[in-house]
Amino acid sequence: MDLEAPAIVDRRRFLAGVAGVAGTAALAQMPADRAAATPRPSGGEYPFTLGIASGDPAPTGVVLWTRLAPKPYEPGGGMPARRVGVRWEVARDEGFRRLVRTGTAWALPELSHSVHVEVDGLDPDREWFYRFRYRDDVSMVGRTRTAPTATAGIGALSFAYASCQRWDEGYFPSYAHMVREDLDLVVHLGDYVYEYGIPADGGFRRTAVPEQLRAAPRDLDQWRMRYALVKSDPQLQAAHLAFPWMVTWDDHEVQNDYANTRSQYEGDITALRLAAYRAWYEHQPVRTPARPGAQGPRIYRRLRWGRLAQLDLLDGRQYRSVPPCGWGEAPACPGQDDPSVTMLGTDQERWLYDGFAHTSARWNILGSNVMMGRLDHDGDAGDLLWHDAWDGFPAARRRLTDAWVRHRVPNPVVVTGDWHSTFVNDIHRDFDTPGSPVVGTEIVGTSISSNGDGEVYGPYYGPMMRYNPHIRFFDGDRRGYVRCHVGRDEFRAELRMVDTVSRPDAVESTLATFAVENGRPGAHRV
Repeated sequence: MDLEAPAIVDRRRFLAGVAGVAGTAALAQMPADRAAATPRPSGGEYPFTLGIASGDPAPTGVVLWTRLAPKPYEPGGGMPARRVGVRWEVARDEGFRRLVRTGTAWALPELSHSVHVEVDGLDPDREWFYRFRYRDDVSMVGRTRTAPTATAGIGALSFAYASCQRWDEGYFPSYAHMVREDLDLVVHLGDYVYEYGIPADGGFRRTAVPEQLRAAPRDLDQWRMRYALVKSDPQLQAAHLAFPWMVTWDDHEVQNDYANTRSQYEGDITALRLAAYRAWYEHQPVRTPARPGAQGPRIYRRLRWGRLAQLDLLDGRQYRSVPPCGWGEAPACPGQDDPSVTMLGTDQERWLYDGFAHTSARWNILGSNVMMGRLDHDGDAGDLLWHDAWDGFPAARRRLTDAWVRHRVPNPVVVTGDWHSTFVNDIHRDFDTPGSPVVGTEIVGTSISSNGDGEVYGPYYGPMMRYNPHIRFFDGDRRGYVRCHVGRDEFRAELRMVDTVSRPDAVESTLATFAVENGRPGAHRV
């Protein structure tokens, strides 16, 4: 008689339940606190309107997150201006009959009553269930998991990655499909929120937006309300409930195409960036180094998944130089080869290359907020490039690819967001040297909703593909995410697309599947 392990049965049952909640809530467009919450005791307004989440898994622990916000679209979120205690619980089962860790955390008004609990002392490489309590209210139940130990066998890793979820340009049906997957992890590569103003009618969603949410956020209260609007989406909440996440940022969490503290639109944006970074921390399941302080938040970090995989999640915004050849689309120039020009900053580069030098993983995955591969716009006729991506920082890119080669890094694979399009790229050691060898692979995922159902990038970038033979695949204007399975001999990426973001119940299909074989850089279609 063939019996499934109880943990596998529990996981499938839980994911099926979360998927049902996401679908029902989306179709009915119910408020997220009513759709996703467990039955609440009577009394008071429900505080867990923005859901709960987990992130940054380690072999013995994970971060648990929530924010108390009974009135999320008001300054202060409807909470008193004092700290309050929030109880948290971790169990082996979703019924919480086998509690393993409990405690009380302070929700502080200066952090918008958000809670970040760094749980430790858990067993490695297994799933856990968690929830929060505040007074008489109980949160929904989340599922998370711990990573394998550093010496664990090769095993396997399944994860999805996504980016670019502009609320007013579409629903998030990809997350409803994602929760039906059996994943270990979700990686979000930036543009979790957007800084633009929102139309009164909700744009693509045709949902009335309260006046206080329409303006482009400029101060901390406005940023908090922008995150609250995005996190109220029931399909996004369901994806956070189902899996631990690792999150980095790109530009729209502050301002389009900014570099360090500089903007092409208004010069110095230090104050805007400070407010935006603080709100980002308050709304993400990240560890203490990401909390803004005197030295600024540190969000680049490393996940080791046994001996199978090492994931280095980068911060490509906070430390980058102003692009020396101009913002956005511009010709190349000699200044971009200045060795002082950086994408990651000196400290992050040192950390990254040290990780390359000491990796023992079979697969070395780099999470990048912008595209690493070259995109030549005009071939031999000119030297037009997009300078907000790594094309604007070729000396920094060469330092990175040289470090791969110097340290003989096994199987480098870059997973990337930002472009609202899909690319599968060979990464050459030096794109400016003819015949330079292929040393890695990049898969750029499209957006969750940004650009809606519009045809924008396909018609523009499609004709450029003939100048870029290292780009193995390009699709311009579909929405979705990438599902990856990492095994001993293969890294497999499935391009999951929805047919529209004008409805929360969109149909999903696999557009294409690519594989990278162990020891052979470059992807092939399967």
